Amino acid sequence: MTKLKFLALAIALLCGATQLSAKDYQVSDFGAKADGITLNTGAIQRAIDAVNERGGGRLVFGPGKYLTGSIYLKSNVTLHLERGAVLLGSTNPFDYVKDPYVRWMAMVFAMKQENIGITGKGTIDGQGFKTANNMVQYIQRGIYEDPLKLDRPNETNRPENIYFRECTNVTITGITLRDPASWNQTYDQCKNVYVDDIYVEANSYWNNDGIDIVDCDGVVIKNSFFNAADDVLCFKSHDANSICQNVVVDNCVGRSGANGLKFGTVSRGGFRNFKVTNITIYDTYRSAITFAAVDGGLIDNILVDGVRSINTGNVIFLRIGDRWGKGKQPSMKNVTIQNVYAEVPLRKPDAGYNYEGPIEDMPRNISPASIVGLKGYDIRNVKLENVTIVTPGGGNPYYAKVGTSAKELDAIPEMADRYPEFSQFKELPAWGFYIRHAKGITFDNVTLTAEKPDYRPAIVLDDVHGGDLENVTINDPGKKKNEIVVFQSTDIKK
Repeated sequence: MTKLKFLALAIALLCGATQLSAKDYQVSDFGAKADGITLNTGAIQRAIDAVNERGGGRLVFGPGKYLTGSIYLKSNVTLHLERGAVLLGSTNPFDYVKDPYVRWMAMVFAMKQENIGITGKGTIDGQGFKTANNMVQYIQRGIYEDPLKLDRPNETNRPENIYFRECTNVTITGITLRDPASWNQTYDQCKNVYVDDIYVEANSYWNNDGIDIVDCDGVVIKNSFFNAADDVLCFKSHDANSICQNVVVDNCVGRSGANGLKFGTVSRGGFRNFKVTNITIYDTYRSAITFAAVDGGLIDNILVDGVRSINTGNVIFLRIGDRWGKGKQPSMKNVTIQNVYAEVPLRKPDAGYNYEGPIEDMPRNISPASIVGLKGYDIRNVKLENVTIVTPGGGNPYYAKVGTSAKELDAIPEMADRYPEFSQFKELPAWGFYIRHAKGITFDNVTLTAEKPDYRPAIVLDDVHGGDLENVTINDPGKKKNEIVVFQSTDIKK
């Protein structure tokens, strides 16, 4: 983890040096109009091209609204949005390019460029809700071809605010990002990505993630706020021959209709060398932390230190599966999660937001935190230290009883190829932690509290080999004799 600290410092210094050497050019000098009416796509692109041809610099947007479709950022060019400046997405889907290389739509593209960025105190507003609904009308009228599943266009046929692919030395600082029609900002197979002090409101339409980091090497995300309809801090691995690695996240706050900190769902290559510190996740439908290795990928050497999870449907979900692995073996090992305080609500935590997570079958019992490998693919070497989880308890066997007999535990399905989410098993036999197919699990100063009696024990271990749960405090008003159930497991200290 020491190397990651040096990496963060190096990226910060590099990005700072890039900005200090920049020459300023006014986008208005190239004919762009800040009236919110004139379509400026051509003028902005000509300005970017000119700044690039002159050796680079900052293309400055003064206060006003600059309507645009797809533009391509080029090497050594930074878009600088002054306070009051809005890069405003067109609501006409045909003003956007579906890039032939990445096969996605976006407002701001960059492909195989270097030393690029978007800075300042201005805003990128995709007007995505209107754009997406306009696309729906075009599809229904037969003007645009799209499967329109679940009454919404495919996410690749709706523009993101930002999509950068295979770029080096990327700086995103200070800006506000609002209302994308699809994912919000994607950095795909990039190197040295620095994100600092951004504010994200991406909760107006389906698939609105906060930020997506795909197979990148060398990433810093810090001091930022995300309000997203979908996953907040979302790390993906689309390429089986690539890996998302050397990542630092610090001092970020997020709210989601899905997950807070997430690895996956696409996880073909994997995730390695992450340090995540001081994050707050609140009013979030799914898990504060989800690590999913379900497509043959690797998860290794992960530290999460300092999490405050308030009004979040689930706290920790670690999962190995076998969905799109094509014979490649999934792996998750060497994960440390420490200094966590979490409160799980009885009711739906994201109720009332623009786009909520799906309604689960109700009534149902609260799902526990889970560490669930796959038979033959154990999750290995996981340590939880200084973790406090407060749940409502109140599990009712008349809803859907799952007991702890051998027959009942064996009946819990593997669901190897299912989309990974904490509620996929519907009902589990523990209220605090359910651990299955794992080796080397350590709980050090872990406190689990149920506010009401629950018919289930606090912890169930099934096919766990090598576990230290001696330093666990369980507060259950039901006062059961056996709060830690061990089944088909060996070398367990409790």
